[in-house]
Amino acid sequence: MIAVRDSFGKALLELGRENKDVVVLDADLASSTRTIYFAKEYPDRFFEMGIAEQNMMGVAAGLASVGKIPFVTTFAVFATKRACDQVTISVAYPSLNVKIIGAYTGLLSGYTGATHQAIEDISVMRAIPNMIVIDPADAEEMRQAVKIIAQHKGPVYMRETRDEWPDLFDKSYEFEIGKAAEVCSGSDATIIACGVMTSEAAKASKILSKENIGVRVINMSTVKPIDKDMIIRCAKETGAIVTAENHNIYGGLGSAVSEVLAEEFPTPLLRIGIKDTFGESGSNEDLLKKYNMDAGYIASAVKRVIKRKKVQ
Repeated sequence: MIAVRDSFGKALLELGRENKDVVVLDADLASSTRTIYFAKEYPDRFFEMGIAEQNMMGVAAGLASVGKIPFVTTFAVFATKRACDQVTISVAYPSLNVKIIGAYTGLLSGYTGATHQAIEDISVMRAIPNMIVIDPADAEEMRQAVKIIAQHKGPVYMRETRDEWPDLFDKSYEFEIGKAAEVCSGSDATIIACGVMTSEAAKASKILSKENIGVRVINMSTVKPIDKDMIIRCAKETGAIVTAENHNIYGGLGSAVSEVLAEEFPTPLLRIGIKDTFGESGSNEDLLKKYNMDAGYIASAVKRVIKRKKVQ
């Protein structure tokens, strides 16, 4: 397993070698976000902005306006809440080519506790016009996503997980903005997940396979624009859906999937995630278990939603 943030840092360094227009701005967190790799090799293209996230977004917008490709990195709570006005007006409104990387996302933030756990960042950024929102599932997807978002013209928000996480993809995988990927096959129900919860969903699928329940797992790493075709196809083919996200169930992946189903193909649905509460300090394993987000709980949710399918 490779820490997703390490994959990000190394991919950003490689991108910097390939493209001299790439610049990096960080808010006194280079060692945490792993932009330290880029800073050491390209100090003339690395800007340490200090704990001044609002100003950092404005500077990034200025750099983008003269043809640079700024990668702006800080903890997700600061990127999406403290600097929300600057992101909205200075970056998204003129649709500038700024890539915002929010680190330490959801509950899994290295014992930092509620103040540093970004449980609403997806909902904030998803609601901003022109903004792409991505939550990579593992190190390989992160590696590929760094290069793809650099090629995309316009603002992007991408989540960066702190710790090591199970690998789901190898180099044969091809990440594409707006396209989901099937991780496990099955016809009894579908789990649509994003970020590190995709691997928990895959574990849940394995648990249920022992009971002869076939569960399809979809990695929906692009939350906006969401892959509507994949959602509708899974709803029609399996008839029951569970969403899983390291985020509040309000406004994130679960809400996005619900919106598609409500408008296109109403289907029994259960949402797994942080249930409108603040988090706390703890290990990743303990937090997932306490907040009913681990593989075992996801498996039980699948059973419940399948029963609703049969009733209908």
